[in-house]
Amino acid sequence: MKTKILIFLFLAAGFSLRGQNTQNVSGNLTFEEALSLSLQNNHLIKQYDNKTLQLEQEMNAAKGLRLPRITISATYLYMSDNIELDLTPVRDAITPLYSALGQYGKFGGVPNPDPKTNGVMPFLPDDISTAAVRSKMIEGLETVNNGEWIQTIQERKFGMVNAGFVFPIYTGGKINAANKAAKIKYEASEIESIEKSSELTGELVERYFGLILANQAVKVRQEVKTGMQKHFDDAQKLSKEGMIAQVEVLNAKVYYADADRELKKSERQVELLNQAVLNTLAGDGNLNINPLTELFYIEKIESLDFYKQKALENSPILGQVNKKKELAQQGIKVEQSAYLPTIAATGTFDLVNKDLSPYIPDYMVGVGLQWNLFDGSVRSRKVKAAQFQALQAEDFYSKAESDIHSAINKYYQELHMYLEQINELDAAMDFTLEYSRAREKAFSEGMATTTQVSDANLALSKVKIERLQAIYAWDVALSKLLYYSGLSDKFVSYITHPEAKQARY
Repeated sequence: MKTKILIFLFLAAGFSLRGQNTQNVSGNLTFEEALSLSLQNNHLIKQYDNKTLQLEQEMNAAKGLRLPRITISATYLYMSDNIELDLTPVRDAITPLYSALGQYGKFGGVPNPDPKTNGVMPFLPDDISTAAVRSKMIEGLETVNNGEWIQTIQERKFGMVNAGFVFPIYTGGKINAANKAAKIKYEASEIESIEKSSELTGELVERYFGLILANQAVKVRQEVKTGMQKHFDDAQKLSKEGMIAQVEVLNAKVYYADADRELKKSERQVELLNQAVLNTLAGDGNLNINPLTELFYIEKIESLDFYKQKALENSPILGQVNKKKELAQQGIKVEQSAYLPTIAATGTFDLVNKDLSPYIPDYMVGVGLQWNLFDGSVRSRKVKAAQFQALQAEDFYSKAESDIHSAINKYYQELHMYLEQINELDAAMDFTLEYSRAREKAFSEGMATTTQVSDANLALSKVKIERLQAIYAWDVALSKLLYYSGLSDKFVSYITHPEAKQARY
């Protein structure tokens, strides 16, 4: 239930554009809108959503193992011969007895069948009794000799339609383990979907804010080019007036050409990152994205211990490893259940048949038990293998926990490193700005060379771009920190944080 709530909060809460489709991607997008569209349209997310639905059906299928299986089967057989029962040995055994008694037997004490005289004479005389019994024995001999002593039990061609059922009564825990394993796989898939959504958030941060950085870099490069153009024009004027040498004009032209080349490179970078953002959004490849969100940074965030604790609670990586541990424990129970018997109720009922033996009953119901007492130590080996697998899962969890804590330490320290760079670059920008103005003024008075002016302008642009890059790196490091802490869905809240500082030139 907790996992489902996490998915709902991550994928639905706060995203006003969640119901849009791919065709609704527009050029002007905030990061929140872009994230909503990515979670909705991205094919990888859809793939894992379908995987979760698949495992949900498999979980429901495992529940059916507790219910009886009812089947209908139809069979038509053709045998080489009829199935017959030969009773001629019985005939041969009793024929001599009938023959001997019918010819030579002496009998007495036969009841008188005449009701008029049986009161006076209840038994027939011996000669009459002998004649009567011998007559019956001769009739019996004829009946024996004329009888069918080879009986057909089953015709060689016959067909039947049967209904059957098997109802598991006791399986030694196999069904319980199978249901728990299916549920664990489903829950692991839910967590995996969260992880993929977190990865997508990190990917979008890199590309979306990278596009913002590239757009800002274009503005800085355009500013440099404009400055170099003005400087080149000024150099030409001063050269005509004889205030500077022609070589200074050529030098200014070289710097202008360099600025133009860097601008074109930055514009090409914008095109590449625009395509990268569209790829994450699964949007139209010809659309130009205009990011409405700014690069940002926050001077103070939560403590390192806060993120480590959140990782233990929410990290989808640890969550998946933990599910592997649970699955390994169920694997041990499955293998141990092989030591126990399986008991099931079974039954069949003859629905309809053709030429089926009348000696076959209409239905049969019973209880069966199967208990494997010896299998050459296969079970014990499998149990040990499952136990070692569980130990592997334990070690894997410990390693994953250690790696996540190391990653959190790394990105937490990087955030502070980039903050230091931003503060240092703020101070450097004030200095380079004043230095650039001084060089421009000195050049106009013939006291500075074109190289000095160009170098001052380039130093200023370099500081501007480095500051933008540091802020961009801070944003990416934050997304990485939140990813390993299991808090990727909180990235938007940092953008809207009251103390968030935005950067744009």
